Amino acid sequence: MTATQSPPRWKKILRIFLAIAVPLAVVFSIVLRPYASHDWDIVFDEKGIEQKKQFLSAPVVRDTAERPPNIIILVADDLGKTDIPLYGPTPVKTPYLDSLAATGVKFTEGYVTASICSPSRAGLLTGRYQQRFGHETQPVNRYIHNYLERSLANTFIDRQQLEFADLTKTPTAESIAKQGLPLQEITLADLLKHNGYATGIIGKWHLGAAESFQPLNRGFDYHYGFYEAFSWYADTTDHDFVNVRNRGIMDSHVWEFGREGDALIRRNNEILDEKEYLTYKIAGEAINFIDQKKDKPFFLYVPFNAPHTPFQAPKNDVAKLEAQGIDRRKAVYYAMIEDLDNAIGAILKKVKASGLEENTLIYFISDNGGATYTGATDNAPLKGGKMSLYEGGINVPFIVRWKGHLPAGKVYDKPVSSLDIFTTSAAAAHAELPPGREYDGVNLVPYLTQTDSVVPHETLFWRAGANKAVRKGDWKLVINRYDNITALYNLATDKSERNNVAGANPAKVKELESALADWEKKLVHPLWPSNGFFVNEFDGQEDRFTL
Repeated sequence: MTATQSPPRWKKILRIFLAIAVPLAVVFSIVLRPYASHDWDIVFDEKGIEQKKQFLSAPVVRDTAERPPNIIILVADDLGKTDIPLYGPTPVKTPYLDSLAATGVKFTEGYVTASICSPSRAGLLTGRYQQRFGHETQPVNRYIHNYLERSLANTFIDRQQLEFADLTKTPTAESIAKQGLPLQEITLADLLKHNGYATGIIGKWHLGAAESFQPLNRGFDYHYGFYEAFSWYADTTDHDFVNVRNRGIMDSHVWEFGREGDALIRRNNEILDEKEYLTYKIAGEAINFIDQKKDKPFFLYVPFNAPHTPFQAPKNDVAKLEAQGIDRRKAVYYAMIEDLDNAIGAILKKVKASGLEENTLIYFISDNGGATYTGATDNAPLKGGKMSLYEGGINVPFIVRWKGHLPAGKVYDKPVSSLDIFTTSAAAAHAELPPGREYDGVNLVPYLTQTDSVVPHETLFWRAGANKAVRKGDWKLVINRYDNITALYNLATDKSERNNVAGANPAKVKELESALADWEKKLVHPLWPSNGFFVNEFDGQEDRFTL
């Protein structure tokens, strides 16, 4: 080929192709590079699992011949404290919860260990701060896979108040399947079953869906309900029910997957096509369990999903509230609470009809505060709600009744914790606590029956990633390292947490920070990374919470 001749056509095409393909290949290698990493692999605590196995296989020597009490734990899901008349002015009517409090003890300063579902339940069922064993944040079904997916999600998804975490390393699919209540932990069901109790869970689990995490492998003899954070209450096409959707990815996900996968309704290992309104069905299953097990001590854990989204309620119940001038969204939410109260009433009636009232220890609590993002509740006058460490997120309705053992109609105003449910129940059942494990709850019975001034907890702690809080006496410190927030409140004079007095009380801030740091030395690193943040806004400032 001479100097004046052009290169062959195929070479020109090749050059053009390479000029385009090589940069594209580089770009795609970057934007499609998978985030999945073995850095977040979960390795089971085999030593702890073996210790648990040895404890649960050892013979039990009882120090009393009397029959221990039955134990029932009733849990509401995302119930705002001030949305029921026991704690604030509201159009909602809850005669059965009112009656439970009138015949038992109402706590005005009842706390949970997390302001979101799964970690809160992990603490409740183990009696230990869930941060001790790495169950610090919400289990995540799915992480963003790569940069391209992140860009698309941030651009096209209505994230409402959700902000995705800036992760470049996420767990593998195998490690995601291991996200759940760590297997070395001994649940209250494990402990009571070991002590001769029949054990049942009816409702929401949300502590791991893989087989080893499922209720039947965590101390429960019987299970009815679902593994997910949510499930539909009724067929969405049934005209006897009112459905109200909320904007944003959190609610759309619930409506899309409301009866699929881990949200399916199961009885033990059988998948059911459930038709009955789920709140009432849960009550019916609980009643059947009581009827079948009433001749021996039983432990019944009833974690309702009401009033968690999706917002679904019987049309007639909604109409009664709308007739009072209440808008539809709130009417459905309030109807779900009233239906929850009716369901609890049915269970309480069964206990009484079975002659078991004098020998049944009953708790009622919400797993966290009301979900403000739904627009149906604001937890006022408390600040914040679900997904915040202010009082609206962690200070919840809490009642305990044990007729003949606890005073009726007592109002207890000292701080107590959901952690106390485990320890109180173990003491009532004369069950020896497992050795070698530090428990954070206390037996509440002596505090509720004696008149001295000793308080159950001098200090209570919270942590979710960079969000931390500590309450000591009337003082509460809230820290958010992401948004550079350090807030100090005196809850005796400022329960609504409106007046940050950190600047005027540096010594108190230092004292509480020191207490928090000492507590954190006892904790482990979270077993899985957070998937993102819920963006609260208070007084014009963003206040992100680690999910």
